[in-house]
Amino acid sequence: MCLGSRYERETPANIGRTTHLWIGPRGNVTPVMDGVEDRPVRLAELLAALSLGIDVGFGQPMEHVLRLCRIALRLAEQVDVDAETRAAVYYAGLLVNVACHGDGHELTRWFGDDVAVLSTKYDHEPSSIREVVSMLRMLGAGAPPAHRIRLAFEFATSGRKELDGMIACHAQNARTLADWLGLSQLVLDAVGASYERWDGKGWPGKLAAEQIPIAGRLVLLAEYVEVAHRTGGVDAAVGLAERRAGSQFDPRLVSVLGANREKVFNGLDDLSSWDAVVDGEPALDVALTPEQCDAALAAIGAFADLKSPYRLGHSAAVADLAATAAERSGLSPADVRLIRRAALVTGFGRLGVSNAVWSKAGSLTPGDWERVRLHPHLTERMLQSSSLAAAGKLAAMHTERVDGSGYPRGLEGAGLPMTARVLAAADTYQAMREPRSHRAAFDDGAAAAELRREAKAGRYDLSAVESVLGAAGHRVRRRREGPGGLTVREVEILRLIARGATTRQVADDLFISPKTVARHIEHIYAKIGATNRATAGLFAMRHGLLPDETADVELVDGGS
Repeated sequence: MCLGSRYERETPANIGRTTHLWIGPRGNVTPVMDGVEDRPVRLAELLAALSLGIDVGFGQPMEHVLRLCRIALRLAEQVDVDAETRAAVYYAGLLVNVACHGDGHELTRWFGDDVAVLSTKYDHEPSSIREVVSMLRMLGAGAPPAHRIRLAFEFATSGRKELDGMIACHAQNARTLADWLGLSQLVLDAVGASYERWDGKGWPGKLAAEQIPIAGRLVLLAEYVEVAHRTGGVDAAVGLAERRAGSQFDPRLVSVLGANREKVFNGLDDLSSWDAVVDGEPALDVALTPEQCDAALAAIGAFADLKSPYRLGHSAAVADLAATAAERSGLSPADVRLIRRAALVTGFGRLGVSNAVWSKAGSLTPGDWERVRLHPHLTERMLQSSSLAAAGKLAAMHTERVDGSGYPRGLEGAGLPMTARVLAAADTYQAMREPRSHRAAFDDGAAAAELRREAKAGRYDLSAVESVLGAAGHRVRRRREGPGGLTVREVEILRLIARGATTRQVADDLFISPKTVARHIEHIYAKIGATNRATAGLFAMRHGLLPDETADVELVDGGS
């Protein structure tokens, strides 16, 4: 399929880059840039960009994680750790809260707004009476009184235990991402212990005192004193550390902090934390190859998708579909790679919007829509300082429409390059084939018909739509057996529970008893090493089981 004619030119402002001017079916001219990702990409940039979204999802200003990473590294200098431990401090600092949004669905069910409850993390000492009282006051926020009373009883009987389990899994899932990214064992150990406490009362509560890797102890202390320093200054930061010495924090590290307060905090605001952290990455001479960068983005994109059970595997699926469609459209190899990377990062900005919006079953209010319209802008903002700024800019266009009816900027016509048109069509088609809180999934035929109808109405580029639909019709992936020894039935159940279905809902959907479902879930968790929905969802995405595209995946059962 030929989308139009193109010619190439090199301008003085873009020496070394090629500008493709696409002349579309209606004579519209849209530029597409080659060479937009000229600089080598480093892993630090990817993790730093992701951390900005994690900050917003915690109700913190952007660069909270970057600042805590700097504080942890300065503390590490004062205790004279070796180079390997310094590297562990560096990456553990960037990853410390990376998996907390994975329980947004459950937190919203309990507290009405996951971002609101996460934003209270630094208000009180963990596990203290004041923290428990604060949480109880937030139960069912925004719901009628009868619903809040019922939630209070449920929380008293099972909710607190569920919450503790979720917190314990945050470190486990963050460790999974570190492993997925190929980081060292020291990093994995530090991240896995990032919620432990000196007194042994942390999560999962398996380590205490010197058993906790020093990198983990440094990051934990730095995380809390960053907030105290930002809001109250040096004395507030040191005071908080001293009050919790011997309980939450390593008393020796607290002493080092107090004795070296000027060295730790001096000039913290004089330099951009982005530049300081990215420039301070260990082994600066090692840059990611294009293939390594794509693999890292796929892993991080999967973690961003954990934000909502309705979007598990969405980023990777859109990336495959959009890249294939771009190739069919005749776009350059550079543009194909750009569109793949843009698809993988589209979920970044969603981290900053509450699941009270993403999981809402009814109609969105004007206020909800304002929050939805924010997420593409957040994605662009998160990546604008990195080597992936072009991918972030393109990702921010995935919700724009040819007729100007999209968001966040209302771009139209020549303002939308062909890469953006293909990405928008691919994202919409894939989204329609996935369930949402307010509707069931479309089947392939219905999704294709709806996308074509929207294109004829002028909202999507018709050529881009046909390229996407052509790509969707030719993608065939086969798997001879389920990963982890899962049977066909277990894969079916895993997909459902990963998307937030209850035992009763799974039973009704598959026409089996809840007791049978519970037994299957027990076997599934044992086989894949999962303990809750987020961990199971991560396994499913990592092994290509989500999103559920039964037309494309053939499982040959090896058991009953």
